[in-house]
Amino acid sequence: MDRRLRLAPVVDVDLHRARCRAQDAIGDRRPPEDPEDLSATLGEELLPQWPDEWLVLERERWDQLRLHALEGLARRLRRDGEYLAALQTALTATEIDPIRETAHRILIEIHIAEGNTACAVKRYKDYQRLLRRELEVEPSPLMTKLVQDLTSA
Repeated sequence: MDRRLRLAPVVDVDLHRARCRAQDAIGDRRPPEDPEDLSATLGEELLPQWPDEWLVLERERWDQLRLHALEGLARRLRRDGEYLAALQTALTATEIDPIRETAHRILIEIHIAEGNTACAVKRYKDYQRLLRRELEVEPSPLMTKLVQDLTSA
């Protein structure tokens, strides 16, 4: 006899729903019908006020899933010319992990796609300062090349 405590299948768990939406966003080739709602859902932390040790790994899993989903969604929105939604989605990713380069790189790519060269260069310099201050490292050559092409003209 199995004596583990479980939720009944009829119980709706918001985290399960959010994970499914994130997985769909990663695998789907087109943006969801309501990208702002998805971005807001993925911007939510997992039990932020709970200090329990068992949550550390679960939070990391959730953070990685939502980062990948947000970045993929931001790229698709940029590709489709939905620049404001793309920017807001990528900014949500940078809030989750401020030193994660891919989210910052997507922001730069969106600014470039919009024709906002100065915004792209500013975003790069802000990110470069953050990395120097926090980790004493530089952005990757891939990211640096994005703005070098803009400033070398």
